[in-house]
Amino acid sequence: QLTPAGEEYTDAPAVHDSMVELEPPLCQQRIAPVIALYDEAHLNDSRNFPQDGAKSQLNKAFWREKTLAQMSEQEWESLCDGCGKCCLYKLEDEDTGEILYTGVACKLLDIERCRCTHYRQRCDLVPECLDLRRGFDQFRWLPATCAYRLLAQGEDLRAWHPLISGRAESVHEAGVSVRSFAIPESQVKDLTDHVIEWLD
Repeated sequence: QLTPAGEEYTDAPAVHDSMVELEPPLCQQRIAPVIALYDEAHLNDSRNFPQDGAKSQLNKAFWREKTLAQMSEQEWESLCDGCGKCCLYKLEDEDTGEILYTGVACKLLDIERCRCTHYRQRCDLVPECLDLRRGFDQFRWLPATCAYRLLAQGEDLRAWHPLISGRAESVHEAGVSVRSFAIPESQVKDLTDHVIEWLD
């Protein structure tokens, strides 16, 4: 039996469409897009993100010298590679606990650019969206390639990460982002029709 990740199972069908107002109990079937930690200043966000040449803007390899808890806000935000995977809806198998990804993107995600369009307001606009810096420790919900998960597991960043490559586009060139396959949640009625098994 599949249930929305982080939610209790109900008998209601797994229907989700941001273009209509969902009535209970359907609204309880929403799945938390874990978080979008990468955005750009002109998209309702004043943060400074590492773009090309990112390595020169921060202390070199700070992620190898500090724990996640020790990082400054700029360092923390720069860890996000901008793949967009964390903004995909997920299902959890209630028998095995397995997290299954779908190809359905949160309504706030700009799929082409893999950026949250309302980063600062995301938790107000999408209450199920989680802030990793506020006591979140369920890193298994994050993609296996995610920098936050990798560092929490004692691993290093991948070669295509912008902080390693110095280029923001490297994550897309490596085929790691959702740009080529994600679809907006407004086009989806049943999340179970969009489960993808090849994504990690």
